[in-house]
Amino acid sequence: MGLARIAIMGAIGFAGYKLVRKCVADKDECGISEVRDAGPDSMRNAPEEGWDNVDQASDESFPASDPPANY
Repeated sequence: MGLARIAIMGAIGFAGYKLVRKCVADKDECGISEVRDAGPDSMRNAPEEGWDNVDQASDESFPASDPPANY
């Protein structure tokens, strides 16, 4: 009985490991997206108005809950 439980838990762990490895190899399949660099050059749509230091600091701190350190 104990050996059967160990075998079942090992099989579940191995299946989980294979799933994680597959997600690492193919990020699109698992819904993992790349994080873009901060700044207007990395945006899909450039901002219509000017880009200043406050905009840059805000973009660099997103999605953190802390305010930018240079204010």
